[in-house]
Amino acid sequence: MSAPRAGSPRVHQVLATLGYGDAIGHEVLGIQRALREAGWESSIFVETADPRLEHLTLDYRDMVGRIEEHDVLIHHFSIGSRASRTAYALPGRMILVYHNITPPEYFIGVHKDLVTLCFRGRRELTAYTARCDLALGDSEYNRQELDRLGFRHTGVLPVVPDFSHLDAGSDRTLSAGFDDGRTNLMFVGRVIPNKKFEDVIRAFHMYRTRHNPRSRLLLVGSFSGFERYLAMLHALVAKLGTPDVHFLGHVSNEELSALYDIADLFLCASEHEGFCVPIVEAFHKGVPVLAYAATAVPATMDGAGVLYDFKDPSGVARLIDAVLSDSTVESGIVAAQDAALDRLRRRDFASTLRGFVEGVLRNPPRPAPEVAFDFWAQFEQFERLEELRQYRPALYRALPDPPGTELAVQRQE
Repeated sequence: MSAPRAGSPRVHQVLATLGYGDAIGHEVLGIQRALREAGWESSIFVETADPRLEHLTLDYRDMVGRIEEHDVLIHHFSIGSRASRTAYALPGRMILVYHNITPPEYFIGVHKDLVTLCFRGRRELTAYTARCDLALGDSEYNRQELDRLGFRHTGVLPVVPDFSHLDAGSDRTLSAGFDDGRTNLMFVGRVIPNKKFEDVIRAFHMYRTRHNPRSRLLLVGSFSGFERYLAMLHALVAKLGTPDVHFLGHVSNEELSALYDIADLFLCASEHEGFCVPIVEAFHKGVPVLAYAATAVPATMDGAGVLYDFKDPSGVARLIDAVLSDSTVESGIVAAQDAALDRLRRRDFASTLRGFVEGVLRNPPRPAPEVAFDFWAQFEQFERLEELRQYRPALYRALPDPPGTELAVQRQE
């Protein structure tokens, strides 16, 4: 790692949440490594972080007074947040990295709060068209959306996955029970509606019923906050009468690596992806991929794997069988995936990032933009309330309940 350049601008990152084992988290940490290796001082500011990563972060409120007009702030935008709005109000040049926001209609009837958050996030994004010196998508699909929204200078910061989380070792405690000679279909992703887990389940049902009764489906991903959607999926499994569908929840990196090792096929039916890192994880682990051709998925596949563009579960089941019943076909698919992964790895992520940062540094320093007259007063009030919550929780609980909450309604009654 290079020592920070004396007197040079600092290049920091800000995002709402730094998650463990997710695509954005891996990218943020990779960016920080590349910035520090290039000699820039670089910190990560967040609202929240997984406890395993908290030591790598600073609270987003610590940006105030630290970010100066000659610095650069890389702002990861995936949903509206207090961290995002605070970043907007600070001085300094800004690079926005857009990870895409799922269209809110996917969450209607499943998660009403996310309907609101995604709608507001997409609306909030448009406020940055004049604030940013540069807006980057982590895929060409995302870059094109930034163009349509009116960002003046856009580009692509390619996702070059760091597979160290899969190569550090395997924990077979979970996967050992599935390593029994049966065919294992697998999908990895947060259990949310746009991922279309129901389509994966229907395709597996047809495959198991018509082609291979000695098969199972492994569904890996957190369902926290989406228990209603998970219940709907369990109801679908019960209605179909399909055994051997396993919801494994959030797993460790070591467990995930072991699950890829025993997977025979990765089946993706997602309708909305900004990139879909699990696809290239499956490439890396030598698992053939069958994926629905929507949004950024075809570009991520880069001519490899097998794409399909229809919803008929019987047709998807026939494709699964065609891949898994012919070792020559399967080997050809894996070889094409290896070639696509080689092309992805040959992209010089660090040089591309440095080029974008150096280009923005050639722009003049930015003073803080104008914000609403009461913005900083509200910021200070929130800080005081947050301090009460952390250090005097009993007093905080004595505050009035937010309108519409269960306790507020009960007290009114």
